[in-house]
Amino acid sequence: MTAPLLPPPAESLTRWERLRDRVLGDVEWNRTLRWLAPLVITALAAVLRLANLAHPRVLAFDETYYAKDAWALWALGYEGAWADGADLAFITGDMSALSDTGSYVVHPPLGKWIIALGMGLFGAGDSAAWRLPVALLGTATVLLVYLVTRVMTRSITAASIAGLLLAIDGLSIVMSRIGLLDGILTFFVLLGFLFVLLDQRRSIPLVESMLRDTQEPLWGPVIVRRPWLIAAGVALGAASAVKWSGLYVLAGFGLYVVITDALARRRAGVAYWPMDAVARQGVVSFLLMVPAAALTYLVTWSGWLVTAGGYDRQSDANPLVALWMYHRSMYGFHVGLSTGHPYASAAWQWPLLLRPTAVWTGDDGSCGTDHCISVISTIPNPLIWYAGVAAALYLLYRIVRSLIERRPVPPLFVLPLLGLAVTYVPWLFYPTRTIFQFYTVVMMPFLVLALVLALREMAGRRSAPLHRRQVGQRAVAIFLIAAVLISAFFYPVWTGMNVPYQFWLAHNWLPGWI
Repeated sequence: MTAPLLPPPAESLTRWERLRDRVLGDVEWNRTLRWLAPLVITALAAVLRLANLAHPRVLAFDETYYAKDAWALWALGYEGAWADGADLAFITGDMSALSDTGSYVVHPPLGKWIIALGMGLFGAGDSAAWRLPVALLGTATVLLVYLVTRVMTRSITAASIAGLLLAIDGLSIVMSRIGLLDGILTFFVLLGFLFVLLDQRRSIPLVESMLRDTQEPLWGPVIVRRPWLIAAGVALGAASAVKWSGLYVLAGFGLYVVITDALARRRAGVAYWPMDAVARQGVVSFLLMVPAAALTYLVTWSGWLVTAGGYDRQSDANPLVALWMYHRSMYGFHVGLSTGHPYASAAWQWPLLLRPTAVWTGDDGSCGTDHCISVISTIPNPLIWYAGVAAALYLLYRIVRSLIERRPVPPLFVLPLLGLAVTYVPWLFYPTRTIFQFYTVVMMPFLVLALVLALREMAGRRSAPLHRRQVGQRAVAIFLIAAVLISAFFYPVWTGMNVPYQFWLAHNWLPGWI
């Protein structure tokens, strides 16, 4: 008769482990924490993103394109051309500079439709109105990071740390407070990632259970009922309808689904597991995911399709042919874009954080000294950023070492690297294109995931010696405290507060940060 499993003696646990076991071991406390932890973290993210959202009351950086295009979509159904000098009139609520002539735009419309919702509800001339939808999605992205980490690790602690780190990160805060497209893109990419994880949690065990009693099967089951995969297709189609870089994510996540299906069949003993995963289940997965994405993308162009005034709308009698021709033109623009810009940053520079973007600079002279400055800079929390990059390299090292030693690859380590691969690597193939450091906001959730997994390793497993866990958990606590303090230090330059010039200079840790 097997002896019952007993909890470890108290003297073998660290203080944190005793507290955690006491709280999570209580049914009521456990249930409370399950909803309280994400609620508190999301509330913190909301405060940091919504406070004084209307500042600055101007069109900051590329808001001059996206906010005005958003209003044109709301008013006309397509992006219309604006007269010269429209910015000054726009911020007062004067929309008379908008014409019904179609304007050539190079990004799909969904992100601008989302921005338009705020203006439709609260008025076009209110800067908070065109930023509010972005801020709400930025706040929801923090909640998504919490949920993704919970699905991956089944740990409230790990999920809470991940949510906290993204909530206080400067790049995520800035891109939630400015009416640009990249924060919206991040939301849909992470939503699609969550849906893929939920599909894997359901479908992989299903394959293995269906084959458990089958001796040496030649083929595995073809699972058609995969609603989370359809949902992932919709989310990633929406991401692609914000910016075309979402297409790389769709392709990468789709390939991941096929590979994990293949490995599940291999573990279950399917003889022809590669062909089974690609030619049978892979075809079904493609038909579940890609048409849903394509339809979602096409629907976002409805305004352009059902009206007559959009740019190139009359280039062909068939609106779908006209849309295809327009897309060819857009693709040519993106591939050939190499206009110089003082804040341009090649993708190889992004991990080093060499050239963040200042999206707005001002001075109202009210900081108590003679020389004041107000800046909104897309500098991430430097500690979170560099630690996240280091954590990603650590996970990659662990995976490579496992492959060399022919040991099982830790599945959790693959997931953050998958997200980083599809959001970062494609940009390396466009070395001469004009791109910016703030594009990395879509990478930030995956850097946080990598960092949380590395911090768990640092804290030590339950099987590690007591002194090892004590040192590791203290190191993690010190790291988290330092991250919070650094965010508090940088918050003024993430939100455009008017500060003494010398105070601002103290935040420019590298020459390219000015």
